[in-house]
Amino acid sequence: MTPAEMAALHASAFDGAARWSEAAFAATLSAPETFVVTSPAGFAIGRVTLDEAELLTLVVAPEHRRRGEGRALVSAFAATARDRGAGTGFLEVAADNAAARALYARTGWREGGRRRGYYGGTDALILVTSF
Repeated sequence: MTPAEMAALHASAFDGAARWSEAAFAATLSAPETFVVTSPAGFAIGRVTLDEAELLTLVVAPEHRRRGEGRALVSAFAATARDRGAGTGFLEVAADNAAARALYARTGWREGGRRRGYYGGTDALILVTSF
């Protein structure tokens, strides 16, 4: 999947400042610590630094949601992060994104902190997990 394709899919799932541009994808993907896991309906981008992984973004095409694609991508992210030496994972999710929060809770993530007003007035929850 190219940065342009990623940006288009991301724009179908996120609004406003949460959308990543093609340039943002290209810059992120150029870093050696960054990795991508894909499915026919979406992708997840992560990075591993030392023994910690960060899930930077995850997107599933709207017409493919609630079919297990998100769970599969989270599992693939965890396996890749573990293979790269990570023992702990982190991510940020908007506090008002109930669907994403439910997905992460079902896959073993728990709240570890909060960034007030991080998403244009909406809090970001910092979620953590162990691999």
